[in-house]
Amino acid sequence: MNYIAHLQKDKKLAAILGTEIHELKHQKNIPVRLMASIMSQQLHTKVAAVIFKRFLDLYKGKEPNPQQVLDTPNEILRAIGLSNAKVGYVKNVAEFCLSQAITDKKLAILSNEEVIDLLIQIKGVGRWTVEMLLMFSLGREDVFAVDDLGIQQAICRIYKLDPSNKKVMKEKMEKISAKWIPFRTYACLHLWKWKDN
Repeated sequence: MNYIAHLQKDKKLAAILGTEIHELKHQKNIPVRLMASIMSQQLHTKVAAVIFKRFLDLYKGKEPNPQQVLDTPNEILRAIGLSNAKVGYVKNVAEFCLSQAITDKKLAILSNEEVIDLLIQIKGVGRWTVEMLLMFSLGREDVFAVDDLGIQQAICRIYKLDPSNKKVMKEKMEKISAKWIPFRTYACLHLWKWKDN
């Protein structure tokens, strides 16, 4: 189903939707996607891409399995440009995915909240990181990233919200986004694009 008609019911959102239709992709090898998102935290997209390529080069350009990552010495991971903390977090992901037998199949049958509850047990992985994974790797159509700064800024501008009280602002954002169910991911994609332009 085309999500645009549904989102256009919200007149304020309709004003910024534009004509582009976003498509969600399903990516394979979720453990590696999760590691990649940790590597990219607080980095410019281009820098993150370079580091991820160096990471893959350690495994002859192929995506490693969690055991291979655990077997990689920390200093080798540091040498590709990861901080001590990020090396630890990447290894936490590998360890968790092994011990919990995390596979793409296993995650595919869980609801969004179940995926979040499962993966935020990993030290270094927060709710926002899992939400990005749900959107960009698992292709889930109804994820709302209330903690994302870009989404907050866009909604505050479009709906004239006062960002000074974070708690109240987030409650209002959740209320606004309820109108977009079951296509909140697409709304977020359009909000990010509008903000970038």
